[in-house]
Amino acid sequence: MQFFHNVQPMPDLYQGLFANMQRLRGDVYLEDGAVQAKDLIDGRHFLDIDEGSWHLLVVDHADRVSGCMRYREYSHDVSFPDLSVSGSPLAESEQWGPKVRIAVESEIALSRTLLLPFLEIGGWALREEVRRTSEALRMALASYSLVRLLGGGVAISTVTRRNCSASILRRLGGRSLNHAQSEVPAYYDHRYACEMELLKFYSWDPNPRYESWIDELTREIRSTRVLTADAPAVHKNYLRAQAATSSD
Repeated sequence: MQFFHNVQPMPDLYQGLFANMQRLRGDVYLEDGAVQAKDLIDGRHFLDIDEGSWHLLVVDHADRVSGCMRYREYSHDVSFPDLSVSGSPLAESEQWGPKVRIAVESEIALSRTLLLPFLEIGGWALREEVRRTSEALRMALASYSLVRLLGGGVAISTVTRRNCSASILRRLGGRSLNHAQSEVPAYYDHRYACEMELLKFYSWDPNPRYESWIDELTREIRSTRVLTADAPAVHKNYLRAQAATSSD
């Protein structure tokens, strides 16, 4: 937690924002047709990976959550089946499954060689009124800032093509996973009823056009509220905490 200047152990607010983040995902995914009402609990979209992850939130002055993304850090001895990406339809396919595994394991090996964390980034959701604003771009770029603050890293993410999300993240620095000089293809995920892509991100190599934005956001996040459910605790392989940014 030494990376941040404004760490606040506030269990009630933490749990409230955590629940509202899951409700935001539920609202957005339901509207997009990515989930059905029966998939939600009290309107919340639950994932096991939410626990033990960082969550970068866009909130207004009333602490209403308007955007979110998730950051999960793993140790270098993580195995492919431990990752969320291993449950994707492409990873489970006979044709591409072994190739996806090799491609992901090569990224784990790269993080190990560089002595950098290996990450999965996901849980993207934005309210309709935020999607085509500068705040949406700021949140996407803030993912680079957060990763850099926490030591840099090699990241992978399953990203929807819906609302041009994948193309936007490519413009910011996302790249296709590769196997034997071939790009891992996009695929249809029946669970979310949309086309998806597997992208990789390197914290040190975003689109140079946005470097000044990322630097500015890094300074901003360093001083923004970081909420924890209890006294901050540093675990061996990752930090259990929750980060939230305030929108203008």
